Parts: sequence; structure tokens; C-alpha cells
Amino acid sequence: MRSEGRFVYLTAEEMTEVDRMTIQDFGIDVLSLMENAGVATATLARKLLGGDVPGRRVCCLVGRGNNGGDGLVAARHLHNWGARTTVVLGGERNEMRDVPARQLAAVEKMGIKVSGPGGDFDGAALLIDALLGYGARGNPRDPLDGLIRRANESGADMLAVDIPSGLDATTGEPGEPCIVAKGTVTFGFPKEGFLNSVARKFMGELYLADISLPEAIYGMYFQRHGMFAKERLVKIG
Repeated sequence: MRSEGRFVYLTAEEMTEVDRMTIQDFGIDVLSLMENAGVATATLARKLLGGDVPGRRVCCLVGRGNNGGDGLVAARHLHNWGARTTVVLGGERNEMRDVPARQLAAVEKMGIKVSGPGGDFDGAALLIDALLGYGARGNPRDPLDGLIRRANESGADMLAVDIPSGLDATTGEPGEPCIVAKGTVTFGFPKEGFLNSVARKFMGELYLADISLPEAIYGMYFQRHGMFAKERLVKIG
């Protein structure tokens, strides 16, 4: 844990404990947290698109874990707001964990096109990176590595969900490859690795989102919860 300005930055291990307490001790379920994170992601995506969503092509790159579930929620909301939204999975459908798999089923029932790692996202106005979460370590492996390289080479603006895929949440050191985002929306607490100057070129503009973590948890880490009193998305730096 480190403090800078008015924010407290947590390691990946500390964030794991925050998630555990939120779910087990306070009874706030994963689906609720995921919905809040996905809405925040869609809201920032709309901002990065200049507020002009209808008819714009947005592609969500989705991993098998809860980070991917956040991206799928964002895909639902952007679709409802009029974007031409598609989803590219970072692996096989049967590898999706339980809660993200439920989000995937909802996305498909809404008629949003879903494809595998080789899916097309040419011409997208925005790519949403929801491949790897804060717990990932080391270099992304196949097929994620190829998908990340394709995304970086596409020339499209990218929005990272919680952390750019390939970036270490604790050290801020990038793996090979690592998403280079125009903006990052992180949840609950910023990650300690974001303080590493090397990480900044991968994150782009950094926003902290309120996903309804209990005020008592913020207090445990000496973070004032009032930072969300006026808006649910707060720009850092």
C-alpha cells in the first residue's frame, strides 16, 4: 500500500483481500460488482468517443475471468446506447468461468456478435481491453499474446478495464506484449504499479470508478470514501 496525493494505491494481494471482504464479509455479490464495473467502463468508453455512441463500432476483447465479465457488461450497455458492439473472446467459450459465462450468454441473447481470438475488429472506433485482470503475472500467453499484438497494431484507441492486459498491478512492469491504452478505468482503488513511471505510457488517462465498495473497507486502508461524492468516475492525475 502506498499513498500519493489524495489516493491510496494497493498491491494485487491487497486488492484480492478487498474483493474477499466485499463479497464474503459484506455480502455484495460478484454480479453486483461486475455490473457496476461494466457500467463505469461503458460510461468512460462513451466519454472517449466524445459522447457520440450511436453507430460507432466498439469491440470488446474479453478474457475468461471476472475482468472479461466486466467487459461483457460494458458491451451490453454500449449496445443499448446504440453502438455497433462486437465481442472477441481471448480463448474458447468452454474456458469461461461461471459468472462471466452468464454474462456471455446474456450478450449473445441480445444479438451481439461474438467471435474467437481470431475475430475481426478492423475499423473499430474503440477497443475495450478486458482480457487480463489485476491478478495476472508474467507475459501473456497464446492466444492472448497474439490478440494483444493485433490490438496494439490496429491503430484504434483502447480503453483498459481495471489494468492494461500485460501490466503487473503491483510492480507496474509491462509484460511482452502489453496493451497500450488511451485510457484505463480502475475499480475501487488504484493499483500500486500505476505509480511506476514506466506504467504510465501503457495506461493513458487514468480514472477511478466507484463500484460500491463499502466505506468501511476504504477506512481500513486510510482512504477517504468521499472522493465519489460528486461523481462515480474520478480522474487521477
